[in-house]
Amino acid sequence: MKIGVPKEIKNHEYRVGLVPASVRELAARGHDLYVETGAGAGIGMSDDKYEQAGATILPNAEAVFETAKMIVKVKEPQAVERAMLRPDHVLYTYLHLAPDPEQTADLVKSGATCIAYETVTDAKGRLPLLQPMSEVAGRLSIQAGAACLEKAKGGSGVLLGGVPGVQPAKVLIIGGGTVGFNAAQMAVGMGARVVILDRSAEVLRFLDATFGSQVETVYSSVDAIEKHVVNSDLVIGGVLIPGAAAPKLVTRKHLKTMRPGSVVVDVAIDQGGCFETSKATTHAEPTYVVDDVVHYCVANMPGAVPRTSTFALNNATLPYAIALADKGAEVAMLDDEHLLNGLNVYRGMVTCEEVAHDLGYDYTDPREALTAA
Repeated sequence: MKIGVPKEIKNHEYRVGLVPASVRELAARGHDLYVETGAGAGIGMSDDKYEQAGATILPNAEAVFETAKMIVKVKEPQAVERAMLRPDHVLYTYLHLAPDPEQTADLVKSGATCIAYETVTDAKGRLPLLQPMSEVAGRLSIQAGAACLEKAKGGSGVLLGGVPGVQPAKVLIIGGGTVGFNAAQMAVGMGARVVILDRSAEVLRFLDATFGSQVETVYSSVDAIEKHVVNSDLVIGGVLIPGAAAPKLVTRKHLKTMRPGSVVVDVAIDQGGCFETSKATTHAEPTYVVDDVVHYCVANMPGAVPRTSTFALNNATLPYAIALADKGAEVAMLDDEHLLNGLNVYRGMVTCEEVAHDLGYDYTDPREALTAA
């Protein structure tokens, strides 16, 4: 198969769909690899390294899209990229369609086969291609939040871990999954006072067993959110409903009760965010203020540490890329129900039930769509 890797063009996005080692793995299996010049520069991977791994370097994204059948990316395709998609293309990347009607409409119109990393599952019901970036984002959320608490950046001037004789900051983490767990690790390590909310008794037991008295675990409810938001210095939103828009758990009314200079970090912003006042920001302008509360809502947080993120992502995505290339997309997905769950759009049909529900499309079962084709 002809596989293309364009350079990412989202604001301050330096990750790349395939590293040279992944290119070499695919090339060794007889596939043709085409990489846009400079695609790996953000992680210190030169064109020469890609050529040594077996790739052909192309001068621009247009040449990559024109030459390749499978497009491997990191972030959702931007409008100019979506315009280059053809019905015979297989797009393999993060999509986050539920809060993005324009992207969904363009992908439906393209007729391409669009596979979203974030809805591929495994035998235990987990999201293995989302997990590595959730780990990175969870850890980054505490770093970013701690920096935003600095007075010069609009915060209240609180040191996350405090000092002897001065109490540490209170960190509220909403959602105890991968993001929340990794955020808690960082916050505890920095000496903060940590509260984690979740609605799963199993998750709460795991967190309690892991952290012991270092964190307070609380069953998530409207009352619990209201009680803990009011006196928190930093609130991390890490709630995820696979494929669907994130629920708005923290309202503007809640925000008004927070101390001026408090900080919220919305890790769920790719799925629309879990704070009522959230709107996507970029690494160039990562924050804004609503009701004296600093909001950090960068939609590609792991892009801040692209080298770590890219290698972690490739470790997870490469086995599926190999299956798609070796077998062809349709056969690969029919052979693997977990990869099939990643199919969001196919030949003009929306094949992810949550996306169809949230955006008002007719839902087509992915297996039925592939079988009919």
